[in-house]
Amino acid sequence: MKNVLRLLICLIGFSQITFSQNYTNDTFPDGTVIPNWFTDYSKIELKNLGKKYCITDYGVSKDSTKIQTIAIQKVIDKAAANGGGVIVIPKGVYLSGALFFKPKTSLYISDKATLKGSDDISNYPIMPSRMEGQNLDYFPALVNAYGVDNFSISGKGTINGNGRKYWDAFWARRKINPKCTNLEVSRPRLVFVWNSNNVQFQDVKMINSGFWTNHFYKCNNLKIIDVYIYSPHQKGDAPSTDAIDLDICTNVLIKGCTMSVNDDAIALKGGKGPYADQDINNGPNANIIVEDCQFGFCHSALTNGSESIHNRNVIMRNCKIDGASIVLHLKMRPDTPQRYEYIRLENIKGEAKTCLLILGWKQFFDLKGRPDVPLSYGDHITFKNIDLKCETFFGVEKDPNVILSNFTFENLNIETTNTAIDKSIIKGFSIKNVTINKERID
Repeated sequence: MKNVLRLLICLIGFSQITFSQNYTNDTFPDGTVIPNWFTDYSKIELKNLGKKYCITDYGVSKDSTKIQTIAIQKVIDKAAANGGGVIVIPKGVYLSGALFFKPKTSLYISDKATLKGSDDISNYPIMPSRMEGQNLDYFPALVNAYGVDNFSISGKGTINGNGRKYWDAFWARRKINPKCTNLEVSRPRLVFVWNSNNVQFQDVKMINSGFWTNHFYKCNNLKIIDVYIYSPHQKGDAPSTDAIDLDICTNVLIKGCTMSVNDDAIALKGGKGPYADQDINNGPNANIIVEDCQFGFCHSALTNGSESIHNRNVIMRNCKIDGASIVLHLKMRPDTPQRYEYIRLENIKGEAKTCLLILGWKQFFDLKGRPDVPLSYGDHITFKNIDLKCETFFGVEKDPNVILSNFTFENLNIETTNTAIDKSIIKGFSIKNVTINKERID
């Protein structure tokens, strides 16, 4: 408990940081101009979301111990039938299973209000879904939006996944079978948004998810602004509670968020397997900006993979790292063709175990009969203006099936235990004004 309180105090301190980076006249790493959409940080206002449907005005009880999935869903359905509106969760705790938002509906969590997930998996009926780079029938999330353009979640309240039973079930299964997959244990995500455009989440707190916290599949024009995402990371807590999973998404802004979870903070996904690039359900992520964010404990602040085939134009900038295992992780699956390109990290400060990690990700490796190992690529990766304390700076392995090229390290001040950098692994490696343990290496 002391460790959790210490972490929360640290994260609250982060939120008081003022960022002053000027992002005007900017370009993506491949040189294309960043659209003005990325510099519009306007918040959604409740008054502009249409008719308000406060759930307690429509038959939902204030009893915090009663599961009210059906009653809350009726409010959502009523709003949709009447032309749309915003579902308002008032002050109090409201327990629910899977909820499904409809076109022209959105969600507002009032201050001191909590939408709390049921810890009984029977309240999450199996249905068509997407998990770990494959389309399959699986448990829905607590909050679901399938084909809901302009969907939003706003307000200063909390969505609580109530994940303890799911975490315990996972670790119990892992104890019996250390090689068990994530999907062998029945767990719901906190939020799942599929095939929806112009989506915005803001200001809410998202905590204690049973599985991934936010999963976006085939979404375009997504903004996540000033959102707090947390799950505990002590031994036995919150496995696989990624903060934000982007799965075939284009034009994404993640700004001013605080993330501390027991897995990756931001993970870019899109498919896996030896022929993943030929599957119409899979695809790339493009034009992703993560800025002015704070990262507490996480396995990696920014991860490409492990279920990913192509990521292009990814920027992480003006962020604070405190306790991440890895800052940038390129997970190279030897059973999947991958291309991670035009990725830039700049103006990053803090502490992590490893700054850059590029290793073969062989968990659940399966070539499915393919005779050759597909090639993967990491190209145009830039670290600029980095001030970091870490155990390992350059955690990159030589792999004949991974081709790395055009890396740039510029204006770096690194304090590290492991100082080794094998330049031969990368074709086209530029190092300028880089100091490691107070010694210039360029």
